[in-house]
Amino acid sequence: MMAGIAEFRTTVLDCPEPRALAEFYSRLLGWPVTYDDDWVVVEDGGSPKRLAFQRVPGHRPPTWPEGDRPQQLHIDVTVTDLDKAERQVLEIGATKHERQPSEDDSFRVFLDPAGHTFCLCRD
Repeated sequence: MMAGIAEFRTTVLDCPEPRALAEFYSRLLGWPVTYDDDWVVVEDGGSPKRLAFQRVPGHRPPTWPEGDRPQQLHIDVTVTDLDKAERQVLEIGATKHERQPSEDDSFRVFLDPAGHTFCLCRD
């Protein structure tokens, strides 16, 4: 394996309410909130299993698949039962995206409470 210049630390999502979004991802992934300020962190043992959420006043969520604010990043999570996971993420505040893959049932597209795209992917 090639040595890198740096070690991956964190994926950071901009949002209007960091604590609320961190709680959503904490419930989704089962990772505890480990830091809480205007910058809130959930993690499972540190890098690379670490997400942070930073407050951005006037945050405008991306539009997908087209629009004036294109998606620049999304999170994929693996599940064993898509139907069960869908029910669970909707219960904790996700929204199923109106645009779904037409014939591919290996993943489903959702929006987190701040409007970021994430996918449930079949294991």
